[in-house]
Formats: sequence, structure tokens, C-alpha cells
Amino acid sequence: MLHDRSYMRDLPADSRRSLTVTLIILLIVLFVVEACLIFYAQLPLFDWFALSLDGFKHKYYWQILTFQFMHTVPWPWHVLFNCLGLYFFGRSVEETLGRKAFLTLYFASGFFGGVVQLLTNWVLPHHADFQVVGASAGVMGLLAAYATLFPVRELTYFVYFIPITIRAQYLLWLAFGFSIFGVLVPYNATAQAAHLGGLLVGVAFIRWGNKVRAPQLTRWRPFQSRQRKLELLKAATVKPSKFGRQAKLDETTELPSEEFMSKEVDPILEKISAHGIKSLTEREREILQAARARMSK
Repeated sequence: MLHDRSYMRDLPADSRRSLTVTLIILLIVLFVVEACLIFYAQLPLFDWFALSLDGFKHKYYWQILTFQFMHTVPWPWHVLFNCLGLYFFGRSVEETLGRKAFLTLYFASGFFGGVVQLLTNWVLPHHADFQVVGASAGVMGLLAAYATLFPVRELTYFVYFIPITIRAQYLLWLAFGFSIFGVLVPYNATAQAAHLGGLLVGVAFIRWGNKVRAPQLTRWRPFQSRQRKLELLKAATVKPSKFGRQAKLDETTELPSEEFMSKEVDPILEKISAHGIKSLTEREREILQAARARMSK
């Protein structure tokens, strides 16, 4: 289970009506319908709608779309974990990119994940052609987009009820590592190739495919270089105007340089990336002023 420690400040006011929540409801409703049809009507839904190389050979081309809406039955854990991932990553990505780009990213990740899964089963030896279902390729695309947009955000991941806090960028690298290893060495029946395809689309969409839709994301990327970061600091800072506020700020700037930049400055630059310089508070500008002074030394 994941917990985004900064999501409260990023949630839109109408998050209950977001596409993220709509997709979650749709997946759960379809899971219930799927389970009932398989259990009561004994319909071979997996043969018709799950993704497989054998299905494509029989010209069931619609499987590249339909597999994204199916999950293993009867236990609900598969659909629930995918919905949790969709919830934690999808909200911030949808708010940042907008509804249309969010849907494009999600379904492109699922589609390309399915293509990579089929190609892997066709090209690589010793890969079993099992039936693939689940929204995880789309969710992996959202994870990759989230980590690319907000690399220093901290996420708390529960492993057997033990909380582990990790930055989004490191979680992305772990996801890539497990997926690549799973493609090379298929150690279980998880569609690791589909996960890898989704991750690749998520990164590519934010870095290259989204410039026309949201140019501010590329114009204000705060993690490109020290020089770029200094330019952002110069543009965003102003001279502190209140003596009392500056005294409080001195306590924050006593942190070691690396910790100060990581904990105090990077989240503010990230906020500029998502919402622009005008969204900054006076205190945030004062923090950037202090950071600018450090980086100019």
C-alpha cells in the first residue's frame, strides 16, 4: 500500500468527480459482473477477452483493449491493488496533465504494455503464452509519469505492515528493475513485459509526448541541472521584507546544504513546475532566496 505524503496540497476541489475515481468505480463494477458471469453462467470470458498470443492468432484483436478491464477472479486482491495504485498515482497525474492527457496516458500505457507482452511471448524462448488480464500496465504508466513529474516526493509503502518510505524516482527504478528481470527470467505468471511497456510509455509521455499539451511541464522542469535550478531560483525569489519572518527562516536554513535543498527547496521548485511561480507564498520565496545565496557561493 502506498501513501503520498504530499497529496493533500495537490488534490483538486472536485476530486470526487475525477476520472481517476470514475475508472476505479468502473473496474470494480466490471470485476463484479465478470465474476458473476463466470461463476453463474460459466462463460469463457478469459478465452474471449483476456490477452494472449493464441487469441491474436485467432484474430481476437479486441483483446488488446479488453484485457485492461478484466481481473483474476474470484478473489478481489488483483483488482483492489490495481485500484489502489490508480488512486495514489492517478490523482496527481490527472490534476497536473488534465483529463484528456490523463486518459491518453493511461490507455496508451495499457495498449503498449499489451503489445510488449505479445512481442515478448513471440520473440523470446521459454515464455509461456498465458492469458493476461488487469489494469496494471496502465497503472505502471501512471507510476512512471508520477515519478517523472514529482521525483523527490516521498511515498510510504507498506510491506507486511512495515512502513517503508521511498522517493518516487527510486520506486520507479525498482519497478523498472523488477520488470526487466521478469522479462529476461519469467519467474512467475505476472505479465512483467506489460508492466515494462507501461513504464516506458509513462516516462516517454511526460518527457517528450506531452510538450504540446502542457508546455509548462518542460519549461519549468526543476531537476535538469544546477545552472537551470539557479535560474529558477533567481526568477522566483525576492528580497525578504519582514524581519520576523527572516528570523524564523534562519532556523530552517541552518540545515546542511544537501538536506536543505532536498527537504525545503526541491518541493518548492516542483510546485513551480506544476503551478507556476505565481503560486508561491512569501515564505517559499524567502526559502528560495536563501537557496540562491547558497548556490551562488
